[in-house]
Amino acid sequence: MTTSVHPVDTVLPIPKLLLFGLQHVMVMAAVPITSVFLIAKALGMPEGLTINLISATFLMCGLGALLQSLGVWKFGARLPFVMVPGGAPIAMFLEIAKQTNLQTACGAVILTALFYFLVLPIFSRCLKYFPTIVIGTLLLLVSINLLKIYGGIIAGRPGTPAFGDPVNIGLALATVGFTVLFARLFKGTLGQLSVLLGLVAGAVLALLTGHMSLGGVGSGPIWAAPTLLPFGMPHFDIIAALPLLIFSVISMVEATGQTLAVAEIVDREVEPRDVVPRTIRGDALISLLGGLFGTSMIITSGENVGIVRATNVRSRYVTATAGAILVLVALFAPLGRLADAIPAAVVGGTALVVFAVIGTIGINMLRRVDLHDRSNMFILAAALTMGLLPILVPGLYSKFPMAVQLTVGNGLAIGSVTAIVLNIVFHHFPGRPAVAANPDAIEGANNAH
Repeated sequence: MTTSVHPVDTVLPIPKLLLFGLQHVMVMAAVPITSVFLIAKALGMPEGLTINLISATFLMCGLGALLQSLGVWKFGARLPFVMVPGGAPIAMFLEIAKQTNLQTACGAVILTALFYFLVLPIFSRCLKYFPTIVIGTLLLLVSINLLKIYGGIIAGRPGTPAFGDPVNIGLALATVGFTVLFARLFKGTLGQLSVLLGLVAGAVLALLTGHMSLGGVGSGPIWAAPTLLPFGMPHFDIIAALPLLIFSVISMVEATGQTLAVAEIVDREVEPRDVVPRTIRGDALISLLGGLFGTSMIITSGENVGIVRATNVRSRYVTATAGAILVLVALFAPLGRLADAIPAAVVGGTALVVFAVIGTIGINMLRRVDLHDRSNMFILAAALTMGLLPILVPGLYSKFPMAVQLTVGNGLAIGSVTAIVLNIVFHHFPGRPAVAANPDAIEGANNAH
């Protein structure tokens, strides 16, 4: 009697593993590089320390992808995941470093990682408050936020001469066009590689038009192992770490949404109270290691959700291969320099397609919610209002106290929290009719009529 293997657990042939794994790496490689450059330039780090931090960040991302994909004991979701430095934690890490020093910033990352373990038993008991309407809203906000961020990378900083450069915008749009063209023309494996092929085509176009140089790829050392405690012994200051400690709860909410979304995409039935804590423990462990190597928090990424959905390649061994490639990139310096040589506009164009796909996943989830029910309609409307305002109007809360800015200035955070709180108010408080507490039951009753 043969037992069929679930697509998530299928080990593909090595050539396919390498190609599909490389596709994940190429889409997310810009995040570790740009996060390090942001910190290095803001703090005036020397070149050697910057290269060391890039190596450490790639290493943590690689180890994280391996852990989340393969799973070890109670760590890792065993789903196709990659891990990257989180956008909000980078900003908080930088702010802590500016206000104090890098030792305190690294100490804050370590404290936050330990705080994950402390809060997780309580958080896991609250997963019933994350229904489809909450997860769908979160994914939609994630998509819009990432599109805005990478749109800004493509356009450049307002007020600078490079802002709105037609060359950068043209490269990004050409990359989008190549990706869609390949998805339309190719079937099978090549069709599944359309994201990677689009990025390669965009890079080739940049090279042919003189907007990409490979001159620096071969220069410098061949191997570059990151240094443990590059800034010295961490300093632990709970007050300084407070923004990251608060963010850790928000990060758990995001990890919940991403885990359940990926499980749905790959058609794997999971027990949320088992798999979500596995994801969060993986985030905590890799962030703990990252703090020891000088990085900001490394967390499970929603960025690869779009690739999984767009390619329908569901094997977790693909993202495990991506993790192995990232480890190699971390240690083999020319690969890191090659990834850095690809223009940000090309990577941004690829990212726009992938992140827009995340939005379609959220929309598809929200389609299953009965929005004819007034409660659900107002939950979604209020969550989108609170979540989109700080994303679409940067600096909206800049004149508010810092504590308020940390709470409501993060669109993903406040949008998700709004959806969760209103879902509890409308569907879990006493006095709510039983049938209305279950949107799926309402939808089934409507369909029956």
